[in-house]
Amino acid sequence: MRAFTYERAASAQQAASAAASTDNARFIAGGTNLLDLMKIEVETPTHLIDVNGLGLDTIEATEEGGLRIGALVRNTDLAADQRVRRDYAVLTRALVAGASGQLRNKATTGGNLLQRTRCPYFYDTNMPCNKRRPGAGCAALDGGASRQLAIIGASEHCIATHPSDMAVALRVLDARVETVDARGGGRSIPLADFHALPGDTPHIETVLEKGEFITAVTLPRPPGGKHFYHKVRDRASYAFALVSVAAVVQPDGSGRVALGGVAPKPWRDERAEAALPQGAGAVMAKLLDGARPTPENRFKVTLAERTLAAVLAEAKE
Repeated sequence: MRAFTYERAASAQQAASAAASTDNARFIAGGTNLLDLMKIEVETPTHLIDVNGLGLDTIEATEEGGLRIGALVRNTDLAADQRVRRDYAVLTRALVAGASGQLRNKATTGGNLLQRTRCPYFYDTNMPCNKRRPGAGCAALDGGASRQLAIIGASEHCIATHPSDMAVALRVLDARVETVDARGGGRSIPLADFHALPGDTPHIETVLEKGEFITAVTLPRPPGGKHFYHKVRDRASYAFALVSVAAVVQPDGSGRVALGGVAPKPWRDERAEAALPQGAGAVMAKLLDGARPTPENRFKVTLAERTLAAVLAEAKE
């Protein structure tokens, strides 16, 4: 691990200002992803800004009838919150499906959204990776292993997937991300627009500007219906999704669906959801329209359809 400087921020604006004015700075909270990447020199920040003391660790009701989740709320606490368990059960189920109990005790809401991909070539500094070093090439596309990687939303420069379970549930719940910048201003970003597709700039993963700091995630009024999070993976725990399905299904068969494990961001297309009463095949025909799987991960198309079919069958029961 390379040498770096360190400070503890006293306010969200101070943290944003420090990051905006310092080259190669990073925020650190739980550190469950950042510290691992620093150890293998994928991330080499010269300055760390500790944001743990900012008091952003509460879950509050909003005037609109939803919830405002502080960026520093730990995954364990979020999953266990009675309001989340009752009204946003898909979120609890997604969180419990992710990582291990020890990691969930440290991982934060804001940090979860900013997880870096688990593509093996991103983690291997001996291999070319456009996400890690722009212009280096993509080992996965150049004859490498692609079984775990994206089938839709990728580009000729990168086929990495976003690893978060939580983000898939938040996408199906129409969450928004609140931020603050160095000037003290802020914005509320729909999660649908928060993560960037790779295009020809796969190293740009979100729409956040330099120094912009996540302060909270907000949820609208509860959507009702039955909530599901089905995650298919190579082993029963502590593994990232090959395919995951987050769904909210209403009594009349309508609902919402988002996929994980198939794209560089949580994958949802509201237009495809109109086909839910017609079954999983009709939904996936629209949701995965334009998919470009590799020979190694073509099975994900069928796996996604069968996983959604299992969700819909359970919903009917």
